Amino acid sequence: MGNYTIKIAKGLENNSDAKIIRENVFIHEQGFENEFDDIDAAAVHCVVYDGGYPIATGRLYEKDGAAFLGRIAVLKAYRGKSIGSIIISELEKYAAENGFGECMLSAQCRVKGFYEKLGYTAFGDEYKDEYCPHIMMKKALSKPA
Repeated sequence: MGNYTIKIAKGLENNSDAKIIRENVFIHEQGFENEFDDIDAAAVHCVVYDGGYPIATGRLYEKDGAAFLGRIAVLKAYRGKSIGSIIISELEKYAAENGFGECMLSAQCRVKGFYEKLGYTAFGDEYKDEYCPHIMMKKALSKPA
């Protein structure tokens, strides 16, 4: 494991490194066009740093009384090192500490197995977000100690 540090802040403008990672992964690498939205201003953004360099991000927001995770992105050079799991764990911890009993997310179908390993269960039908197949997933959270 590297020398990882984590920053969590509300609003994309307060965690601009998240924007850089998302542009790199979702726009340049995966070809999404509609990456940023109104949710970004209200969401809590988590960034993982390796020696001060931003390498991964994710966001958490409330929708209809539920905690939603999203925009989980890890720079290509850092994939396969469980950094995505760190992001998910930090956001789940934040959600639990703020009274949520469950997290939901919209997963790209190609990474459904990653979320299943972390305890998420798929529900509903697959759907397209832009051109990419997605599936809704959820996980019950443990109460904070």
